[in-house]
Amino acid sequence: MRKVVQLISLFIGLQIVSVAQAAEHSWGYEGANGPDHWATLSGDFATCATGKNQSPIDLSAVVVGQLPPLSLHYQPASASVIDNGHTVQVNYAPGSYLTLDGQQFELKQFHFHTPSENHIRGQSFPLEGHFVHADKNGNLAVIAVMFKEGEANQTLADIWTQMPTVAGKAVSLNQKVDARQMLPAKQDYYRFSGSLTTPPCTEGVRWIVLKQPQTVSADQIQALYRVLGHSNNRPVQSVNGRLVVSS
Repeated sequence: MRKVVQLISLFIGLQIVSVAQAAEHSWGYEGANGPDHWATLSGDFATCATGKNQSPIDLSAVVVGQLPPLSLHYQPASASVIDNGHTVQVNYAPGSYLTLDGQQFELKQFHFHTPSENHIRGQSFPLEGHFVHADKNGNLAVIAVMFKEGEANQTLADIWTQMPTVAGKAVSLNQKVDARQMLPAKQDYYRFSGSLTTPPCTEGVRWIVLKQPQTVSADQIQALYRVLGHSNNRPVQSVNGRLVVSS
C-alpha cells in the first residue's frame, strides 16, 4: 500500500502526500541530489538503483509486433497547471481515458521533460510530454510524445501563458484543454514495461512511446527551461533484455 501511495502522489498529484515526501527526501536533477544519487537519499528510493525494468530507455533494439491501435477516449476538460519543482504539470479533470489490455486507464495529468528522457534509435528530442493514466487499482500507463523544434504548439502556447512562476502554486486554466490536440495524428508506437522516471522509480508502468513527434518552438522550450532553471531528464537506463515491441 505504501508503494501505491508514493506512486500516485508523485505522478498524479495528491499534494498532501507529495509535499510531505519532498520535505523528507529532497531529490533533483543536479549534484548530490541528482539521478545518480537518488537511491542513496532514502530507502524508499532503492529501486532507482536495484530495479531491472527502469525508465527511460533508448528504443533501439525493437521487435515488430501486431500491436492494436491506441484506444483513446479523450475529451476537452478543465485543467490546472503547476510547477511542482521538478516539472510543469497539467492536472486534467476526469472523463478522459485510455483502454489498454482490456482495462480503462483514466488520464490524470500530463507533464514535460527537457530534453527528452526516452530516446528513439539513439536520438534525443528537445522536449517530451508524458500523459499519465491510472486504472482503478492505481496501475499506471504512460503515453510519451516527443517534440521536435519547429512551429509553435498552440495548445502549449495557451498553457504556457498561464504557467505559474512560483513553484508549488497551481493555477486554474481559463479555458478547457483538449489533450488529444497534443498527440500526433498518426499514432504508431513502441511499447515496453518500465518504471516511473522519478523517485521512487516504481516498476510495473506500461509505457507507450509514440513514433511521430509533434513540433514546438524554440521559445516554448526555453520558457519551460526558464521556469525550471535546469534540465529535468533522467538519463536512459539499461534495457536488461526487455522486449520492446513496435507497431
